[in-house]
Amino acid sequence: MELLQDSFGRIHDYIRISVTDRCNLRCVYCMPAEGMEFAPHDEIMSYEEIAQVLKVLAPMGMRKVRLTGGEPLVRKDLHKLVSMISAIDGIDDIALTTNALLLDKQAHALKDAGLNRINISLDSLRADRFSMITRGGDVNKVLKGIEAATAAGLAPIKLNVVLMKGINDDEIKDFIAMTIDQPLHVRFIEYMPIGQASDSWRKSYLPLEAVTDVCAEAGWTVENTKGPAGNGPSRNMKIVGSEGTFGLIHPVSDHFCDNCNRLRLTADGHIKACLYWSDEYNVRRFVDDPDAMAALFLKALGTKPKNHEMALALEQKMQSHTPTVRRMSQIGG
Repeated sequence: MELLQDSFGRIHDYIRISVTDRCNLRCVYCMPAEGMEFAPHDEIMSYEEIAQVLKVLAPMGMRKVRLTGGEPLVRKDLHKLVSMISAIDGIDDIALTTNALLLDKQAHALKDAGLNRINISLDSLRADRFSMITRGGDVNKVLKGIEAATAAGLAPIKLNVVLMKGINDDEIKDFIAMTIDQPLHVRFIEYMPIGQASDSWRKSYLPLEAVTDVCAEAGWTVENTKGPAGNGPSRNMKIVGSEGTFGLIHPVSDHFCDNCNRLRLTADGHIKACLYWSDEYNVRRFVDDPDAMAALFLKALGTKPKNHEMALALEQKMQSHTPTVRRMSQIGG
């Protein structure tokens, strides 16, 4: 079958699949304060539909799958979907992005089902601040989830930290210190304007040079290093002699669009070839027609722009396409 290649020659072998738009947190950069109106259950793709999509994509070169949400662990029996995906020929890497609140009880079942690795969203180590950012979350449950993932043998474990100026930037040193004696991999991520480009986002945006400044102030000797398993866009570093690593992901200031290899599938069955733009294609109507489904994915890739232009949003300049109005929880992290 034809490979998943866009008009700029980029081969796509990685898909992020949202299994739900629901979440047990209400993070300030992901949902509005009033919450979200979630999709009815019958509009959410079934596990069988998701597996059918991947059976079509695998012969087209799809190799890596990441399950996201919302919060994927609120979806019942997620390990069953992992098992279905692991049985598909050609899929050789299954990952999960989670807030880890429910991971303590599910880590071993997910590992046994075929989950390879895990990313955990953690924007503060301080209980009161974590509760503020997530609007009510308990950071101790996340820390227990990290322990459970370690005990289950999920590796590598990456911690995703969205840096926000004046909110959690004073914790950079604390996060990096976690990598000294533990095989953890912290990823600092620029705050993105997904579903919003308001003044509040611009005021909270922080260039990631702040991370290397903190290392210098701490007197740490830092070296560039190869990252752990996965093909993410992080620039990876480590403190000399440490067990883990830390990395910088610059989706706004230094985008990695030239090497983009990922597609997204929303929980309600829409293909998004680019996270930022509004273009979407509903695949559910073709779930029983493999040829039509393959053609729709190729059509989505055929219209994928060269880059996302988030930097223009930061500068409040005109953009060439229409940005999505969906929140991150509705798209999939």
